[in-house]
Amino acid sequence: MSHSKKSIQDISFDSLTNRFHDSLSFQDNTNKPDFKELNLGSPVSPLIIRGSANNTNGATATASSSSSSSGSASGKTNNTQLPNNHSGELSSLPGSGPTPRNLKPGHRRSVSAGPPLIYSGSSFSTASSCNSSFNGNGAHSVSSNPNTANMLPSGNICPSGKILKTGMTSRVSNRTDTLGTGTGNYGHGSIVRGYNNAKLGNVVDAEEVKRAGNEMYKKGNFVEALKLYDKAISMSPENAAYRSNRAAALTAMGRLPEAVSECEEAVRLDPGYSRAHQRLASLYFRLGQVENARRHLCFPGQHPDPTELQKMQSFEKHLNRSAESRKIGDWKSVLREMDAAIAIGADSSPQLLACKAEAHLKLHQIEEADSCLSNMPKFEHHAPPLQVKFFGMVAEAYVLYVRAQVEMALGRFENAVSAAEKADLVDYGNVEIAMVLNNVKMVVRARTRGNDLFSSGKYAEACSAYGEGLKYDSFNSVLYCNRAVCWSKLGLWEKSIEDCNEALRIQPNYTKALLRRAVSNEKLGRWSEAVRDYEALRRELPGDNEVAASLHHAQVALKKSRGELVNKTKVIGEVEEVSSIEKFKAAISSPGVSVVHFKEASSQKCEEISPFVNMLCVRYPSVHFYKVDVEESLAVAKAEGVRTVPTFKVYKNGDKVKEMINPSHQVLEDSVRNYSP
Repeated sequence: MSHSKKSIQDISFDSLTNRFHDSLSFQDNTNKPDFKELNLGSPVSPLIIRGSANNTNGATATASSSSSSSGSASGKTNNTQLPNNHSGELSSLPGSGPTPRNLKPGHRRSVSAGPPLIYSGSSFSTASSCNSSFNGNGAHSVSSNPNTANMLPSGNICPSGKILKTGMTSRVSNRTDTLGTGTGNYGHGSIVRGYNNAKLGNVVDAEEVKRAGNEMYKKGNFVEALKLYDKAISMSPENAAYRSNRAAALTAMGRLPEAVSECEEAVRLDPGYSRAHQRLASLYFRLGQVENARRHLCFPGQHPDPTELQKMQSFEKHLNRSAESRKIGDWKSVLREMDAAIAIGADSSPQLLACKAEAHLKLHQIEEADSCLSNMPKFEHHAPPLQVKFFGMVAEAYVLYVRAQVEMALGRFENAVSAAEKADLVDYGNVEIAMVLNNVKMVVRARTRGNDLFSSGKYAEACSAYGEGLKYDSFNSVLYCNRAVCWSKLGLWEKSIEDCNEALRIQPNYTKALLRRAVSNEKLGRWSEAVRDYEALRRELPGDNEVAASLHHAQVALKKSRGELVNKTKVIGEVEEVSSIEKFKAAISSPGVSVVHFKEASSQKCEEISPFVNMLCVRYPSVHFYKVDVEESLAVAKAEGVRTVPTFKVYKNGDKVKEMINPSHQVLEDSVRNYSP
């Protein structure tokens, strides 16, 4: 049954006459997969005693009844057919309430069969009715009798087994009276307590659970909503709507592959379920699987949304352009097209992010490539892999193919081998994947052999081993840096610098290559280049004392080579203290930029800003930092006219260029940055 096609009237009154006559084989067809909203109250027995009443004089009439074990009855009683409402309970008589809903098309009651017997356990208001009698076979004969006033039960359908007296108000029971299935040791027309139709009961209960889940979903409590949808599915596993609702909760929680599985199950249960198809189209599009998305957006009998179709066409256009750019090595265009495709709506596609990572890698932007892979959606529960192609590879294999190359470029060789082997398993026989797997294995082998030879002191052989690995990956910064160390061990400083340059061209912030090049420049007496590399290392490794000492040594050597005055007491990374007027004049007269911090040991403000000054000393190694305690060096404070602490003065080649009293951290650093070389 499709969604919302069968009303609650159908559930309550579906073939009531047939149910009465065929109570041995009581049938129920209400547990269909797509009831959107069931609003059942207390169910009512399909057997109801119908009475009649006179609207004019209210006179009562009597009726006789007899009962048998089979539930057949004879005698006459006034009868009026009563409508049923959506709660499954009796409505008021005709004329006193809404017009009863017609029976479903094609359902016609036999005149001879007459209305079914229903006992409600309650009294009725008066209304005009027709009189009916039962023969021994359960058939009805209808005759008009306007004088009857009260309904009288007939047959064996009174729970007490007694006939109610006329004019007596019936006792209303809080418990539901239900027709038995006919399989027990009681008559076919017997009334039993409880609700024997367990299948219908499950549907009703499941609908209540689903509605509770919807309320949780609206409140944003997706975890609780998911639990309730799970419970509804366990009660009615063939209901496609419950599966679709569960997919909505999973989507909100970011578990897209699981949501896809639930929607696929929903359309399996109900192939025409448009909501599930639409949700699948959206999910597949977000995952970058445009063919699957189109298949569900344009399924037979559905008019696709033109806006969604246009989005898919734009996505395919960007994807095709990126494929063409990838073939010719135009990686900047690949990045541009991938960003555009993601912006359209494919925001959770691992393939698109992997493509961006590959483009960054080819542009020697290794950190950006690694960032793309790190930001890739991590689905804890994976759906069964789909054989979707991406650049000629299975999509999942392509992601692993790119990851293997990025891991190898970063020197994580074991991870690279693992990713390449997994890619080969997913898409066995793919030429590109097979080539990357072979290259990764050869590079790992070369690196392992080179490391072993280096450890044995065989530096020349180690250089050759690393060179073999570079034949399979000419952009591997790790192999270049390892070979540079071997050249330096052999005293071939120029070759060492060349390999470091190659490594830094591929990975600009590669600290090991920076350190190796700085050492090699020192050996060749290239102090300016050595200072430049050590300063870069100092910024990358501010807490490394060895780098600070090496930078200080290189700066001193550079000054000596230029014939400049060298202050041997100054240590890079520390604020030098000045106590005499002579030392102060020598300090501020030295070439370059000098920053002097006038302070007092007892000043809380000075103590608060001193750690920040120490950090600036490390961050700007080309600037000279000094401190003067005005209490201990009164002559310096008086000569400089310092009356308030903390005070900062900036000197350039002996001339004062700026003075700041109690500056903020930001103002102080901005000033240092502006005057630093």
